Amino acid sequence: MPKDTFFNLPDEKKQRVIDAAIDEFAERSYHDARVTAIADQAGIAKGSFYQYFEDKEDLFRYIIDMIAEKKLAYIDQDLLENIEAHTFFEVLRELYASGIRFAQEDPRLMAIGMQLASNQALYYGISIDYMEQSYEFFRALLEKGMDAGELDPAIDINIASRLLTMVGYSSLELIFEDGKLDQDDMAIVDDIIYIMKNGLKSKAER
Repeated sequence: MPKDTFFNLPDEKKQRVIDAAIDEFAERSYHDARVTAIADQAGIAKGSFYQYFEDKEDLFRYIIDMIAEKKLAYIDQDLLENIEAHTFFEVLRELYASGIRFAQEDPRLMAIGMQLASNQALYYGISIDYMEQSYEFFRALLEKGMDAGELDPAIDINIASRLLTMVGYSSLELIFEDGKLDQDDMAIVDDIIYIMKNGLKSKAER
């Protein structure tokens, strides 16, 4: 977490640091991102940077926390508030759709999120808390689906919640591998959900 000295900055100066960090992390890999460049763009001394953050990773973690919070706002709030009225797969599709809406609205933040997903060492170091939250969310959603008779009660909820989390992160690369966001992306989402819903067996085998 940033130090108290950062949170005590005037809002305008604090925002300059955040904007400079977003620009640098969106344009360069984490390892190539430069504290000096962030400090220069924000109009602060490099020494001041270390009065606000422990190191580059501390700042990166803060930006990732901010991205996670902003991304939640793109989920249909009516659906979340009335989740009992929606099927398991309707909720799952909305989670994917909200991610695409978020990426369309703020591609710089999405670029940073993609960077995290593609860097395993960084991913496991920073994302562990988010993964645990995701497991819990999917466990509750899976239980709801089973109670409603939508899902196979023989499914191991712990395994399924982890698989759904991993598929969610991995699907980012699949959805954005063409380097653009368009209507085809929801077609990919629907294909992913089709496979989840129907499995890999042929209809005759099922």
